[in-house]
Amino acid sequence: MAKELSSPIASRCSGADTFDQYVRRYHRQAYNIAYRLAGNHSDAEDITQEAFIRAFRFFDRYNRALPFENWLYRIISNVFVDEIRRRPKAKLQSLDQPVNVRSTSGEVNLEIPDNTTNPERMSLESAIDEPLQRALNALPPDFRQAVILADIEGMSYEEIAESMGCSLGTVRSRLHRGRKMMRNRLTAQSYVPAGRAGGSA
Repeated sequence: MAKELSSPIASRCSGADTFDQYVRRYHRQAYNIAYRLAGNHSDAEDITQEAFIRAFRFFDRYNRALPFENWLYRIISNVFVDEIRRRPKAKLQSLDQPVNVRSTSGEVNLEIPDNTTNPERMSLESAIDEPLQRALNALPPDFRQAVILADIEGMSYEEIAESMGCSLGTVRSRLHRGRKMMRNRLTAQSYVPAGRAGGSA
């Protein structure tokens, strides 16, 4: 019996170790996207942590032939949409504690990094100036996701379609309309990109 259990146990422990590597590698990017979607640190933290929890829960469904970040971005998008839908009723529950996943071999502790006192968080949040972030926040959620993935994360239309679970035509439409809405809003505010104030010599 011990021999029959050893293989599944080893597989689950190995999977947890692999996932922990993904968390460490992609947490910063995930938080960055979540912050752009949510527009504030508190919701970005909640969205990021919930996304990694879901990713761990369904890690066995991840197709290793595809980029992990694309799969993760789709989960982040789903968490964000869920948050938007339930916002009038309740705020996303805070998940400040590590996620404990218990197997027959004991407890595997999945640590989600905390950005609260991380100096890198400030650089992430200041990477786009306030008028741009407000313009992003004003976009409908679907347009906002498309613009962020294309213009901030540099993803291709195909990658965005995969991450958002929609067609290429839908991605193009959302990007066109989202960019136009942002351009109109920023033009109306006489927006000057950070670092260009004062004009050229």
